[in-house]
Amino acid sequence: MSQEEYQVCDACGVTAEMGFVIGEGDEVAEVEIFAEDKASAVAEFQRYLDLAKQVNDKVIHDLDKNAELSLNPLAVKLKFECSAEKLIFELRSRSL
Repeated sequence: MSQEEYQVCDACGVTAEMGFVIGEGDEVAEVEIFAEDKASAVAEFQRYLDLAKQVNDKVIHDLDKNAELSLNPLAVKLKFECSAEKLIFELRSRSL
C-alpha cells in the first residue's frame, strides 16, 4: 500500500486502519497481577473481573480460587465474546 492510502487523524496524529488494532479472533485478554499472597492476588483480580463484567457480563476467566496459585505474577486469562470488548477492557483497565 502506498502512503497516500492512509489518512492521518487530525485529532491524534495516528496513521492506521482500525483493522490493525482490532484483530479478528483476538478475544482473550491476559492480566498479570503481582501480589505477596494468594488473598491479595485474588482481591486484585476481582477488581479486574468487575471491570470486565462492566464490558460484558458473560466474560469467562480461568482463575480457580481453590487451586494452588503461582504468584509473581499471577496470570489470568479473560475471554470476551468479541475482539472489540477485549480492546475496551484493556483501555479501561489502564486506570487500575
